[in-house]
Amino acid sequence: MKLAQNTPKWLLILAPIALLIAVAGGIGSRWWNGIVAPPTTDPNAKSIQIQVKPGTSAQAIGKELEAKGAIKSQLAWKLWTSWQGKQGKSPQSGIYEVSPSQPLPVVAAQILEGKVVQSGFTIREGWNIKQMGKYFEEQGLFKAADFIAATKEIPKDKFSWLPDGIPHLEGFLFPETYKVPSDSITPKGVVTQMLNQFEQVALPEYQKVAASQKLSLLQWVSLSSVVEKEAVIPIERPKIAGVFTTRLAKNMRLESDPTVEYGLGIKQTADRPLTFAQVKRPNPYNTYMNAGIPPGPIASPGIGSLKAVLDPDSTDLLFFVAKYDGTHVFSKTLSEHVAATQLIRQQRQSGKK
Repeated sequence: MKLAQNTPKWLLILAPIALLIAVAGGIGSRWWNGIVAPPTTDPNAKSIQIQVKPGTSAQAIGKELEAKGAIKSQLAWKLWTSWQGKQGKSPQSGIYEVSPSQPLPVVAAQILEGKVVQSGFTIREGWNIKQMGKYFEEQGLFKAADFIAATKEIPKDKFSWLPDGIPHLEGFLFPETYKVPSDSITPKGVVTQMLNQFEQVALPEYQKVAASQKLSLLQWVSLSSVVEKEAVIPIERPKIAGVFTTRLAKNMRLESDPTVEYGLGIKQTADRPLTFAQVKRPNPYNTYMNAGIPPGPIASPGIGSLKAVLDPDSTDLLFFVAKYDGTHVFSKTLSEHVAATQLIRQQRQSGKK
């Protein structure tokens, strides 16, 4: 189409310039979209992991991302993160998992907003520190020895409620399934997580009744740990706690097998029960030899056992013996207890024939 003859001269001059800008803008847009596009369109492309340490520059991150194939262009990364920096966003430290099928702005958002990889670990009720250390090592997270060493450091500065004079954190590492940033999966990091959980979940239960309790915090956790190791069926926890409470009130020894096992560092089985010699071997945790509650927990009790000790059944039962289905036979007298024990052993032997 021809321009009218009376078209102003200024328009004749600006028209080509405007056309050039429009063309250049289209080319620029396509160029930009090309370099921020995903390196691959395959949605099943293998994810790439990158660790951003504190103080790492955006430029260094971009260089690593390009080298690993997570982005197409360091230049585009630099331009994008520079613009984001003016919006107050900067790289956050942590471990990230990015996909080469994601466009650069999405990859950048993960790192600028601190969307770190979440890892998990599960501590079971009734585990002791050694069992936890073995678990962490088997998971490939860190060595058992490093975890055990971390549990011997008592962080009273952060957790002032921890009892004075304890040699390690046995019993206070709350059993739970945890989801935490990958860079927090260190011996000290997981110890802190578990102490925080104890503080949030278990400690309030004790504080609600502390004024009326005859048990100190350490005694409460210690007795709860014995209940945890004895109880298999949750419904029996208050009953077992009631037996122990009654025995303590009568100045009777607790006579709990798990305390002997803990003190000796052994584990009995149905086919290899504790021997008389082992039961009579002195150690601070042996409640056959020592009166009262053990000097410290023998495992990490769950909230069920902790609550059971605070509110045990009122009972005149004094004995219980484990059956082979997880339940127990409870008795009032020693003669009843001995008879129940013999019957269970006979049933076990006849069942093996």
